[in-house]
Amino acid sequence: MAPSAMSTLIAHFEDTNTTPDDYDLILTGDLGKLGSEILLDLMENKGYKLKDNYNDCGHMVFGNGQKTYQGGSGAGCSASILNSYVVKKIKEGVFNRVLFAATGALLSTLSSQQGETIPGICHAVELRRKG
Repeated sequence: MAPSAMSTLIAHFEDTNTTPDDYDLILTGDLGKLGSEILLDLMENKGYKLKDNYNDCGHMVFGNGQKTYQGGSGAGCSASILNSYVVKKIKEGVFNRVLFAATGALLSTLSSQQGETIPGICHAVELRRKG
């Protein structure tokens, strides 16, 4: 999923003529700790340095102390973080501009049984504080 997140984020930056520095928060769905590290490396190799304004929903829900390995439910983690933490921070004026990039795997019983790779997908939504 990290390569699809990279592709979507770069396409967004190019389409909107923005950089990672233009956002208070850049948030991915559920890449978990390892996937987030892979994304950071992929982005840096393409010339985009994600800094302290980057985080991942799965990594936020499941801290380093829990043995969840690569996260949990992407849909659950993303919905929980976006609809609680992010919306609250936007309403409080802490965040004015958030780029939310939900990630997921396109699982198929056929491709899994055939030993093929599992394609990833990522959709980005930009949230802005009104006013």
